Amino acid sequence: MAPECSAAFRMGAVRESTQPMMKMPEPRDVMTSRMITAGIVGASGFAGALLAELLLQHPDVRLRTVSSGSFVGRPIRATLPRVRTDLEFCSNDEVVGVDVAFVCLPHGRSATTVKRLLDDGARVVDFSADFRLAADLYAEWYGQHPYPELLPAVYGLPELHRDDVAEATLVANPGCYPTAALLALEPLRRFGLTDVVVDAKSGVSGAGKAPSDATHFCAVDSDVVAYGLGGHRHYPEIAAGIGVNEGGPSLTFVPHLVPLQRGIVETIYVRTEETPLEEELHGCYERAYAHDRFVEIAEGPPHLKDVVGTNYCRIFPTIDRRSRCIVVISVIDNLVKGASGQAIQNMNIMFGLDEGRGLT
Repeated sequence: MAPECSAAFRMGAVRESTQPMMKMPEPRDVMTSRMITAGIVGASGFAGALLAELLLQHPDVRLRTVSSGSFVGRPIRATLPRVRTDLEFCSNDEVVGVDVAFVCLPHGRSATTVKRLLDDGARVVDFSADFRLAADLYAEWYGQHPYPELLPAVYGLPELHRDDVAEATLVANPGCYPTAALLALEPLRRFGLTDVVVDAKSGVSGAGKAPSDATHFCAVDSDVVAYGLGGHRHYPEIAAGIGVNEGGPSLTFVPHLVPLQRGIVETIYVRTEETPLEEELHGCYERAYAHDRFVEIAEGPPHLKDVVGTNYCRIFPTIDRRSRCIVVISVIDNLVKGASGQAIQNMNIMFGLDEGRGLT
């Protein structure tokens, strides 16, 4: 008999944090006495700009500083009209003295800034991959880490790590592809994963704001193309989440670029040691996420438009009756649940707020 289904996720190498003792922020159970002061490092990209927009609407947050490497001294609204604030962009080093800092720098450039902010006493949510993996895995995929003693940080997938996030000083915000995949796969772990194939499709904003030949309008319009077949950097996150290196299943991950601004659709094919009945499969998902407001179990294949602009993940599990293969479809907005919305969800948990505060 398989163990009871739950969302008690265990990330293996990604999961356990070995962060050393450092200056701790002021403890809070619930932020009711004053506003949380926040800073953003690197806010001129897609994720950082959306984060600024969301934080300005958060009832318990005062956005104090916003940095950009390209627009120092320039009014934020002159570059990002939707971010309706009188603040100007500052330099990255000028983000200091805040309760929480969000670091939206590229992989390999976040670590030094994150360390400085931690030493300054801030809680930090990092958007890059710099703190998601154990030191050996990080070295394999990205090179040597300047602060391996901080690896791995708490992996900020709230539905699966809520208690750890609540106690964390540093949270590694997950990648967008792993967010959709790991939420879809966690309930199936009770049946014994043996083989997983993730067929993923992302809008162009997932490639970041800097233009390239591959993301030019003329390149992506009316086309769909696979990429990263030699090893996409989100592979080790998904692999660690399902225990590939600990005797777990085989994993194939193939991302595709589709001509949309935003959103991720993943069709995941799963073989398990035990094949559940259709009713048992749906019941497992319903129980796993019964108390998670941002995960919805759909009655049929979800549409991407059901989640774009929201912090929701919609999942539809089914069984192909001919092959007995489990098929799970998972959809998210890569900029919200896959980045900025999830970061705010993590912040809310870290400061004892309702985790849906300021989110839709």
